[in-house]
Amino acid sequence: MSRLGMVCFVGIGPGDPGLMTLRAAESVRKADVLVYEVPITPEIMLLVQQSAERIVLGKDSKPGSEEVANLMVSKAKEGKNAVRLVSGDPFFDPAATTEISLVARAGIRFEVVPGLSFALAAPARIGIPLLYPKSKAGFSIFATTGSDLDGGLDWEWVCRATGTRLVVGRFDDLDRLTSRLVSAGLAPDTPVALVRPTGSGNPQTVSGPLRQLRSQAAAAGMQSASIVVIGDVVSLRPNLNWAEKLPLAGQRIAVTRARDQAADLTKLLTDRGAEVLEVPCIRIEPPTQPQPLAEALAGLGCYDWIVFTSVNGVTAFFEHFFRVFEDLRDLGGVRIAAVGPTTAARLKALHLKVDLVPKNHTAAAIAHELAEMGSLENLRILLPRAEVATPELPALLEDKGAIVDDIACYRTVAETEDISGAAAQLSEHGADWITFTSGSTVEQCHCKFNLPELKRKFPALKLASIGPETTKALAALSLKADFEAQPHTLEALVAGVERLVRQSHS
Repeated sequence: MSRLGMVCFVGIGPGDPGLMTLRAAESVRKADVLVYEVPITPEIMLLVQQSAERIVLGKDSKPGSEEVANLMVSKAKEGKNAVRLVSGDPFFDPAATTEISLVARAGIRFEVVPGLSFALAAPARIGIPLLYPKSKAGFSIFATTGSDLDGGLDWEWVCRATGTRLVVGRFDDLDRLTSRLVSAGLAPDTPVALVRPTGSGNPQTVSGPLRQLRSQAAAAGMQSASIVVIGDVVSLRPNLNWAEKLPLAGQRIAVTRARDQAADLTKLLTDRGAEVLEVPCIRIEPPTQPQPLAEALAGLGCYDWIVFTSVNGVTAFFEHFFRVFEDLRDLGGVRIAAVGPTTAARLKALHLKVDLVPKNHTAAAIAHELAEMGSLENLRILLPRAEVATPELPALLEDKGAIVDDIACYRTVAETEDISGAAAQLSEHGADWITFTSGSTVEQCHCKFNLPELKRKFPALKLASIGPETTKALAALSLKADFEAQPHTLEALVAGVERLVRQSHS
């Protein structure tokens, strides 16, 4: 008899991966099969092993609890570790609770990993305390499917209750929701908040007196909600709403870097309050012809300099290096240059000294500063770069007398998967900003979305460029970057976005 697997129901919290438990992260890493609904934060998807089977629910139509439970049971009977991701906490979700009961009835071993419920986390994020000294009546939580506002939940009871009331459900018609609250007897001046999860840690929220709520939701473009908060504590939000006071609060920003490289930029943006759409447009692959790199590695001892022009170049070069050598000392006495601080940081993480980082992070600057350190005449320089790269740097170095081996150690290809659903969100709803960190991200983003057409569809969309080559790639599409980062670093890119957002609010 084959070994039975198990089913693990994992609560992933309210959307912010920083609020996910260590146990939940461990469970996701061990999954042979991952079953989930979008949107799921990309950082969570990065935990999933490459070999895991990914099953997205509700692409065409939302399956029922019995269908999902049967799927999980069948995977467990194949001896697999099946993980069902649930937003918030599994036992706070009626559908997930039903699935758990059905799996238990089937006699399959299962586990439930608790998560921080969105219903409890969201009020803290938006500055609404559930308990307050002057709110002596405590708080109550009500749940409904939201599919039938006229039944299922006793709305008159909700509106008569005292203290803070949280109503959890799926409310797709906010006009009907506010009308139902009025007809159930809630006073027009009662403070109410509507909250909708966005897939990140920053929920969309409108709040105010019940009589103003409908117009506020319409003005904010808010069409649905998952939580209704009722009570005097809602009026505390203007003073306690710390998250919306962050400099990039309310900004939806797309990150186009490769999936396994987006985390640094995403963190810089989310720490400042942005809602981030990770839309990886490129994927890093080995070069088409690996032989030139193998020959360069075999002859490392003949080079005077290795010049790295990107983090991708560092990562790919040393992946190949350590397949051939076991010790960094096999680099010999070669000196190392990096085009900028981010590339230098990746080299330093390998415990390598970087001999040159130019003040301006461009090809011209690195060639100029190399020449300032001494004659380049007949020096051997290795350039491990992308398969398709601009010819400017090798030409400048050769003009100064250097012997340059411009070697492809990786290639960038189009990323076609939309694991998190962020690409669909960008196509349908747009964004405030798209950030570009290389010419290849521009080119592949254009292939995926048709950038000029996307700009026409969303006229307020702004484009942020990390440097001159990226700006040139935009110009080739007759698009102008709203700004170019100075210096050409991720930190400066985020600072530039922050500066222009601040100016637009002044």
